[in-house]
Amino acid sequence: MTRFQRHIFICINERPPGHPKGCCKEKGSEEVRDLLKAELNKRGLGGIVRANNAGCLDACQFGVSMVVYPEGIWYGGVTKEDVPEIVERTIIGGEIIDRLVPNDEHYRPGQTHNARLVLPPRKG
Repeated sequence: MTRFQRHIFICINERPPGHPKGCCKEKGSEEVRDLLKAELNKRGLGGIVRANNAGCLDACQFGVSMVVYPEGIWYGGVTKEDVPEIVERTIIGGEIIDRLVPNDEHYRPGQTHNARLVLPPRKG
């Protein structure tokens, strides 16, 4: 098994003020990233799931954007309130949260296998 079962790339790109697409950073992506990392660590998943900063994912028009690999699940308009649900349903459970998938065919999930995580044994 590889070191990380999933990678989550969160866009923290910053565009100039007034850009028509906006940018994820001005929409709160750094806070979402920090909360996501904290939630993963709180659940003991830091060793098997990696949350990474990403430059532009070219989806800022949808709000804070992220992509989960290896499945290639794209989410847009992510808020800090979405973080626990993303960890529970997508990262652990392998589910796609339809309301977070951008309404654009280029970001729709393909025929992927969304497997549940293999959780490490609990300590203590």
